Amino acid sequence: MTFPSPLSQPRPGAGAPIIAAAPSPAPLPVPSRRGRSASVWVIALIVLVLIGLVGYFLTALGPVASLVGMILALIPLAGAVVAVRIIDRWEPEPRSLLVLAVAWGAIVAVGIALAVDLAIAVVFGPVDTAARDVFSSVIQAPLVEEFAKGLGVFVIFATARRAFDGPVDGIVYGALVGAGFAFTENIQYFAISLIEGGVADVSATFFVRGIMSPFAHVMFTSVTGFALGLAARRGASVRGAIGPWIAGMLGAAVLHALWNGSAVLGEFFVLYLSLQVPLFAVFVIGVVALRREEARLTKARLGEYADAGWFTAQEVDMLATGPGRRAALAWARTLPGGRTDAMAGFIADATALASARQRGRTGRDPRSGEDEAVLLARTVAARKALFSAPR
Repeated sequence: MTFPSPLSQPRPGAGAPIIAAAPSPAPLPVPSRRGRSASVWVIALIVLVLIGLVGYFLTALGPVASLVGMILALIPLAGAVVAVRIIDRWEPEPRSLLVLAVAWGAIVAVGIALAVDLAIAVVFGPVDTAARDVFSSVIQAPLVEEFAKGLGVFVIFATARRAFDGPVDGIVYGALVGAGFAFTENIQYFAISLIEGGVADVSATFFVRGIMSPFAHVMFTSVTGFALGLAARRGASVRGAIGPWIAGMLGAAVLHALWNGSAVLGEFFVLYLSLQVPLFAVFVIGVVALRREEARLTKARLGEYADAGWFTAQEVDMLATGPGRRAALAWARTLPGGRTDAMAGFIADATALASARQRGRTGRDPRSGEDEAVLLARTVAARKALFSAPR
């Protein structure tokens, strides 16, 4: 054998055998997004209304006042979103639907309310009387605004029913629609206060709306969401949910009217302490109770899989209780390389599995069996990744 240069290998060698590459693991299946995402026509509607709304604010309030109002309005919006995310932590909803809920409230619901105000002004003309102000605040605004916001919650229920499992989901969607509406409404209030009274007025307005009552609209529209969530838990169809939806909107309108009435008919701070604060406390207690019910259902549905051998009883306790989840995540952090993400995925998929099982039991989701098969495969893979970790 000849070599290309004196520095070449003096004699050929076979070399060590090359081990055959292991086949790549099959990608984990993913549950279908059908029935869990926003419809294109809803997104198109939001974009269309947004263009008109931006034009209205820039024309009526000006760019500087609108920008200042938006910056201030972001503060209570952030607080509301954080609070809702805490509520939604047990079984998080799809992010696209959470964004849709905020966008509907901030854009479409505000657009509907402004259009009704404009129509009334065109039909009846400008009427500046005390009686008209009371009617607008206590009757017109609660009915129109709660319908506009409640329509968004119903749209989510009708187009993404597989992600609308019960009262907690309804409260989450309703609260975010309300938070979005309050955000845009606050922009207008803060901007007008800045234009008419400068820093002093906008500071007072921010204190009342941004500090004392950042959750007012959140709480109102949550009533509509709760009613629709209860209908979903009972397996109601879209048509069958219309009655609960209307009842929920009326309940929201009553709370809204009480709030507005306390501002225009009585001593605001007295009614705030005697009425609004207790209502908010009841709301928080109700959410905590509903979260416990979600945990109970998760444990019951996963218990059925445990009976069939998919989980151990200890795993069910770990996946379906708050202390169990916290202990599991703490244990995962002690594993070499860190397995927190794998454990979080295991918990999320198991919780989604329980929800799919619940939807199947109510008979409202004919495709729940497909989701169960996908989520079982994911939980099995997650368990294998966790418990086969090197120690």
